Amino acid sequence: MKPTENRIQGKEHAPQRRSLSPSLQERGQGGESVESQPEAKPAVTSQGVDLSSFNPEGSQLRRQQHRMTEMLLVLDEICRRHGIRYWLAAGTLLGAVRHKGYIPWDDDLDIELLRPDYDRLLRILPAELPDYLQLQTPETDAGYFFTYAKLRDRRSRLLETNAYDRIFDMQGIFIDIFPMERVPQWLRWVSCRTHGRCFKVLKRKDLTDAEARRRVRRIYEVNRRLIFPVLNALSALTPFKRKIRYSLGVPYNDIRLQEWLFPLTTTEFEGHQLPVPANCEAYLTCKFGNWRQLPDLSTIHVHAEHLEIGE
Repeated sequence: MKPTENRIQGKEHAPQRRSLSPSLQERGQGGESVESQPEAKPAVTSQGVDLSSFNPEGSQLRRQQHRMTEMLLVLDEICRRHGIRYWLAAGTLLGAVRHKGYIPWDDDLDIELLRPDYDRLLRILPAELPDYLQLQTPETDAGYFFTYAKLRDRRSRLLETNAYDRIFDMQGIFIDIFPMERVPQWLRWVSCRTHGRCFKVLKRKDLTDAEARRRVRRIYEVNRRLIFPVLNALSALTPFKRKIRYSLGVPYNDIRLQEWLFPLTTTEFEGHQLPVPANCEAYLTCKFGNWRQLPDLSTIHVHAEHLEIGE
């Protein structure tokens, strides 16, 4: 998801950021491989702002974006073949609608699915993915504790500025895969408070990474085995749940409405027609407000502190 575009987080989940090394603030530094690249799009927006300095072709950021697009097309083919509905989400959707591709400075990619499709996708992906991609969940990576999945690229290594990934086994370029469902906000609040203890552990400077990993895993298991089943049972007993929200433990508070999402349509993203919500205007306005207006370009930041891109 996109902290560059007003991402919503609870205080207990705010990332503790590491400072960017000077070499990674220089575009074009890092890994060795340069992938095939589509024709560049115009860099000047209707607001007259030249955005070409963020992701010129051949730069490290642009190569990362091409790799994420490659990963997304693999995921898209699997979803289409199995009838799984997903849509471009958050800043990725904003980029698709406003830029017909990535927000020029964006360095991650988000998709969303309703919970039944999310569960199906996680069952299907391990057998369907090519060798160079891997699914990251708490079941496939003992150090991973998020309650949403990531698709990871094995040919790269990415370390995020928030440093939560220091206890992960998988650290490649990624796509965030978010489950969405009808769940009361108060139950989500409880889940984020209990699951948020993981983030508090990782902010402690007196713990080794190994000890932090052990403690985070214990918290995750208590939530998975005890707390979340009770919260899900309470959710099932709650009537009139019109709003669609992130699943339990996902630390973001956005809402979606059924009529905003379905029936899905498509729009252009990096030269490909990909699924988006039926009412992108309502979705984006709810999340970002005046999403057509560029943010203060002096305040944006990236996810990656260190990135290596291999063949």
